[in-house]
Amino acid sequence: MLNGIWLGLMLAAVVFAAFTGSMDAVKTAALTGAKDAVDLVIGLVGVMALFLGLMRVAQEGGLLGAVQRALAPILRRLFPEVPTDHPAMGAMIMNLASNVLGLGNAATPFGLKAMAELQRLNPTPASASDPMVLFLAINATSVSLFPLGVIGVRASLGSTSPESIWVPTLLATTASTGTAVLLHFLLRRRFPPRADLAPLDPPPDAGPAAAPQEPVERPRATPRAKLVIAGTFVALAVALVLHLARVAGTAPPFAIARDTFGTWFLPIFMISLLLIGLAGGVRVYEVAIEGAREAFDVALRILPFLVLILVAIAMLRASGALDALVAVIDPITGPLGFPAEALPMALLRPLSGSGSYGVMVDIMKAHGPDSFIGILAGALNGSTETTFYVLTLYLGAARVRDGRHALLACLGGDVVGFAVATAACHWLYG
Repeated sequence: MLNGIWLGLMLAAVVFAAFTGSMDAVKTAALTGAKDAVDLVIGLVGVMALFLGLMRVAQEGGLLGAVQRALAPILRRLFPEVPTDHPAMGAMIMNLASNVLGLGNAATPFGLKAMAELQRLNPTPASASDPMVLFLAINATSVSLFPLGVIGVRASLGSTSPESIWVPTLLATTASTGTAVLLHFLLRRRFPPRADLAPLDPPPDAGPAAAPQEPVERPRATPRAKLVIAGTFVALAVALVLHLARVAGTAPPFAIARDTFGTWFLPIFMISLLLIGLAGGVRVYEVAIEGAREAFDVALRILPFLVLILVAIAMLRASGALDALVAVIDPITGPLGFPAEALPMALLRPLSGSGSYGVMVDIMKAHGPDSFIGILAGALNGSTETTFYVLTLYLGAARVRDGRHALLACLGGDVVGFAVATAACHWLYG
């Protein structure tokens, strides 16, 4: 599908430019768009190295294990058909914990393992079982605690408050996941599994059905580490009280809270990740170096996608076609509080992660990362996963022909997530 979208953008740009006399601008935009994409990735490497290094410290310090333990009781209630000690349960917990922490690369192998193990329990192998559909619905709309990728892009583009999309993203992903889960339970009887379908292929080999691996026990914090951790938080609490006392009365309470959060969140978040590592006995600097190295691999992976999508959008914008489309759509979406400039982000996000990433970057560059549209684009990007990719990958890996109501549940979650992200951005920054 992305092939057709990208080709359509390129053709529309050139054909529209041919009729409007903007061919020279389109030619220039093609060359500058490619250069800008490379410059962006170079600037992004440093920010990604910082965040990936800090996240590795927290992960090694036991943050992933803590999220696993928090998710386990919830998943046992949501998936009563899956035995507690079955490998599928352990793989699902690891997948969703990784997604919650923004560790997408780590989440995918566990997701594939979970689908293969759930297929072992599936009485209708060609049609997705209820646990499989529910797992897909949660996975494709997973709550995101740390949208580090979007924060990194905003920081690399010069945002003065790159973390400002955190609250809208958290609210949006919570709403999208809740909606997808609710739709699953409402629709599952309308779309029963089909026993008449023949499987595509032999069931996938999920590997030996061993018990799920328990989280590695981390060493307890030393008395010195506990003293450092407690002293840091006490000092920050005192400093926060003094700061609020200084600014009290200078603005409405909500504005003071919002501005304080925007100023304090990112430094405290970074320090908190390091203190989690310290509590887990991690050699924080050495582990952070290991995590930072991953930034260069990520940059190499996203560079081709960004170059091609940014060139297409730059050509479309230079031709005038994008402005013409916005002028047509804005009277419809504007009264609803949704600017038409952000519509390409909402349309492409369920289809392509790399494509929507490029659209988000283009919107932020065109309107500014701290503009309302720039903040909304970041919140939309973080509010849901790439629905069609997730469904295609996971159902294909499990050799399932009939996804039943998985697509409806996921798309319903996407729509609600976009609506909540828009409302939250208006509430906080509109």
